[in-house]
Amino acid sequence: MKNNQIIKRSPSNIAIVKYWGKHGNQLPNNPSISFTLNNCFTETKVTYSQIENPNSIEMDFYFEGKENQAFKSKIEKYLQENKEHFTFLNGLHLNIESYNSFPHSSGIASSASSMSALILCLLGIKYKDNEINLQEASYLSRLASGSAARSVYPTMTLWGKTPSLPESSDEYAISIADMINPVFKTYHDSILIVSSKEKSVSSRAGHSLMNNHPMAENRYATARKNTEDLLTILKQGDLEGFIKIAESEANQLHDLMATSTPSYTLKEENTINIIDKILEFRKETCLPICYTLDAGPNVHLLYPDSCSEQVHSFIDEVLKNYCFNNKWIDDNNG
Repeated sequence: MKNNQIIKRSPSNIAIVKYWGKHGNQLPNNPSISFTLNNCFTETKVTYSQIENPNSIEMDFYFEGKENQAFKSKIEKYLQENKEHFTFLNGLHLNIESYNSFPHSSGIASSASSMSALILCLLGIKYKDNEINLQEASYLSRLASGSAARSVYPTMTLWGKTPSLPESSDEYAISIADMINPVFKTYHDSILIVSSKEKSVSSRAGHSLMNNHPMAENRYATARKNTEDLLTILKQGDLEGFIKIAESEANQLHDLMATSTPSYTLKEENTINIIDKILEFRKETCLPICYTLDAGPNVHLLYPDSCSEQVHSFIDEVLKNYCFNNKWIDDNNG
């Protein structure tokens, strides 16, 4: 067999209703809804060739040009634990090269984009780079990183069993792009980089702290209700309703961190400063802008395209002063 090559690009996503807490094999304790991003992505290239041992998988892994043993070990563990899904890789050597368009481990769902990009590459090998079944890709991505289940679909995605959508599942995400008002397809996500350092507490560790959290059951009930409410809001184009849920969910996520045992915070001083400025600007202008946070210090500023010019001026004049090295990423629903 000649050397063959597959290249896939997969985006990050930003959850509006947050997934926080899991059980079993990467199954969510509550459903979540996310925007798929456009400019924050992982691109992965897999070059594969045949080896002598037909029962073995060999690999090398390079992240942004450098060998990365930690990532390699994580992928090897994943393939071993899920080997029944990847028998088509037996007898192959995989040379995996990956890079992000954004800072790794800073709360922009790098595991979502990186693991879904890898799974899409592996399925590209399976299907000889023909059309990939996205439900299968979502299922296998979920086994690697929960939020990765949502990154394989464009626009907006739901992951987790939800009564009003019989096709929904805890095992894979589904696209809800056809169910939403066109205004939400124009949304921007300006990511205000408070810090590009690696997070002090990983998302994996944060999820585990929900197991004995005193607020866990109330949180899951709230998230289930917010999911159903948000589905209606998205259909109706209710921007005010969207703002209320997006900000409430962001605040609840970080409140859960602050009230876990041990407690911790991923917010930094400029996270709070940026949020305060956003709320002031919204009050002054009545523009339908809002913020959300992922599991990190950076602030995601969400708004429809209709007010992008005013918001970009606001970022340049005010918000970027609170960003690390004045850095922000202009992203959008993609």
